[in-house]
Amino acid sequence: MIEAMACGTPVIAFGCGSVPEVIDSGVSGILVDSVTEAADNVEWALRMDRRRVRATYEKRFTAERMARDYLDLYRNLPGVRTKAAPLRRSNGHPLDLQVVA
Repeated sequence: MIEAMACGTPVIAFGCGSVPEVIDSGVSGILVDSVTEAADNVEWALRMDRRRVRATYEKRFTAERMARDYLDLYRNLPGVRTKAAPLRRSNGHPLDLQVVA
């Protein structure tokens, strides 16, 4: 699902397990209850704005976003002190995050 959203592809999925936490129904795809309902929504999915699907991915699921969320979580643990240490991308460019020590 997340990989499809990264490509801007709307997702049609059953609304069970973690799926409702991943798919914003009507924005990045649609949650369905049956195979018939899934088939009935293919045309609708084809008309969805693929840029909006991709934007949802960028807002919620990029590695940078998830790393920032983990850092925020670690910073709020009792007894943890923060220490500025710049991270770098694989291409050597700085990443706008800091390591928690």
